[in-house]
Amino acid sequence: MGVENILKKIDDVRWLLPKDYKSGMRVPGLIYADREILKGLEKERVYEQVANVATLPGIVGYSYGMPDIHWGYGFPIGGVAAMRIEDGVISPGGVGYDISCGVRLLVSPLEKEEVESRIDLLVNRLFSAVPCGVGETGRIRLKHSELDEVLYKGAHWAVEMGYGNKEDLLCIEEGGRMKRANPDKVSKKAKERGAPQLGTLGSGNHFLEVQYIEEVYLEDIANKWGLKKGLVTVMIHCGSRGLGHQVCDDYVRLMRKKMKDYGIKVPDQQLACVPINSREGEDYFQAMSAATNYAFANREVITHWVREVFYDVFGKDAHLKLLYDVSHNIAHIERHKWDGKEIEVCVHRKGATRAFGPNSPYVPEIYRNVGQPVIIPGSMGTPSYVLLGTKRAEEEAFASTCHGAGRVMSRHAAVRDLRGKDLTGELEEKGVKVKAREKGTLYEEAPEAYKNIDKVVDIVDRAGLSKKVVRLRPIGVIKG
Repeated sequence: MGVENILKKIDDVRWLLPKDYKSGMRVPGLIYADREILKGLEKERVYEQVANVATLPGIVGYSYGMPDIHWGYGFPIGGVAAMRIEDGVISPGGVGYDISCGVRLLVSPLEKEEVESRIDLLVNRLFSAVPCGVGETGRIRLKHSELDEVLYKGAHWAVEMGYGNKEDLLCIEEGGRMKRANPDKVSKKAKERGAPQLGTLGSGNHFLEVQYIEEVYLEDIANKWGLKKGLVTVMIHCGSRGLGHQVCDDYVRLMRKKMKDYGIKVPDQQLACVPINSREGEDYFQAMSAATNYAFANREVITHWVREVFYDVFGKDAHLKLLYDVSHNIAHIERHKWDGKEIEVCVHRKGATRAFGPNSPYVPEIYRNVGQPVIIPGSMGTPSYVLLGTKRAEEEAFASTCHGAGRVMSRHAAVRDLRGKDLTGELEEKGVKVKAREKGTLYEEAPEAYKNIDKVVDIVDRAGLSKKVVRLRPIGVIKG
């Protein structure tokens, strides 16, 4: 049966997965897509994961699939689900292994032409300053007690230690610190993995990218945020490294054993979960929060080193101002209105990002009057976007939107099919200087392995989940 016979069209960008599609679904699925993206869903049958998530206890509204949706661990990547606090569950698979994988955007006062003329030097210097790659260790050595401070304080630790400034903290989700973090809920093994990796980029889809503002869509918002056509920006995309991965692994194992104690049955063991209000649920939330704080600190430290390079190459006037830092693999406890009632829910966003509109208490004060900046990274060598959160997103999708382009090829398939292509040469012909630790990463992260970012962003814009503010075009990319 074709996907268009399974999903019911609501409008050109919304498709309903009926509650009777699979036994046990407590809510319908809602997928944001056009017909081209639907073809990918049919090939991968990722709507099965949307249906599986819809069976979880306490789920409210819909099991959501954003237009960058693709197959993930338990939850689809690009999946969103809100669970009632009183009777809902929390699932590590709904956050993912790279806890607080997120993105931050730095805005420079420099014009594209000024930076392009020195892009080779700049990329080489950035590559030397920011360690990247699988298992790569950083320039910071942390004692056990110091790592616990990182897990508790997040980006505040980095600023206190001289890596960044206080103004940055005003422009980070949650103020740069998840307050319910508890380092004691993070295992010794997770800490051992994380201790040497603070201030490192990692590998896979993580990147450090020098860009310029190519197009402005909402000029009044862009002006308020200091975004002008031609200005150079830097995007940092990374997460909690081995520490977050281990936290996820530890709690997936624990929850698989504990589900039967709570009478929970799931259609896929990768959806291992426990009640939010259980001891194990609270332990996971505290550990996930600690891993998120590690990620906030990680991106703050990398920012410090990027700023040092810009100062050295372009002078002390080349200050990089933080626009925003937001996670897209995370669970948040939030209050929302649904069916006319205000409810408290745990919103799982896996490969999805917050998109709160104006006057929300979840938006930092400096942006509250207009809404939250939403940062959507593209794939290697393709555009990225800054969007604006909306009230429509709050009302319809628990203030959520997409997080990126979304894969159409697995990493293995990309390496198999693209090996031998001169990706570096092709990108440099397009004006993008690339530097990578491993050649295989370039094949894994080639533009052909991902959906068209312009199309994905266009869908969330048309759906009203977030509105396009500017498009960013890369001129220099660093990969692990």
